[in-house]
Amino acid sequence: MKVSKYNPSNADEIEQLFIKTFSDSEGRSEGEVIGSLVRDIMDTTKANDLYCFIASENDQIIGGVFFTKMIFESGVNAFILSPMATVTDHQGKGVGQKLINFALKTLKEDGVELAITYGDPDFYSKVGFGIVAENVVPAPSKLSCPEGWLAQSLVGGEIEPITGKSHCVEAFNKPEIW
Repeated sequence: MKVSKYNPSNADEIEQLFIKTFSDSEGRSEGEVIGSLVRDIMDTTKANDLYCFIASENDQIIGGVFFTKMIFESGVNAFILSPMATVTDHQGKGVGQKLINFALKTLKEDGVELAITYGDPDFYSKVGFGIVAENVVPAPSKLSCPEGWLAQSLVGGEIEPITGKSHCVEAFNKPEIW
């Protein structure tokens, strides 16, 4: 398996990966919603505000993960992981963990201080994320499942409370996502 940054020429294949993966697990309508979100992220997010990494095997993309800029009034350099997908028949084989670890290493090398995600604590704790309160890391919108608000410092130590409001890239500026 090879892990790398994505090439924009793979946008259609990446979109289809997310549609198929989420359709398999959550139903076709959710697959379409996530596929549309992925396309929106790729089409509307400035290059400096976006990281996308893919895992491939035999020239086929088998996993993908997006990190987009979170803007804090305090100036903390942070990115949020969302969404991510691994094709159904490769799940449970460490593809997602390898992909996230590669991404976090790259973000850290690029000076990112904080990685955030909003998802399953059991899965994301395997790659260093921990539950964080909204009064420590403010969410850009009201969270429907605050127990899924997770973060990790990429510079070591405890996560210090961040003051002020936060904002996300335009693709995530939809209350129903949160």
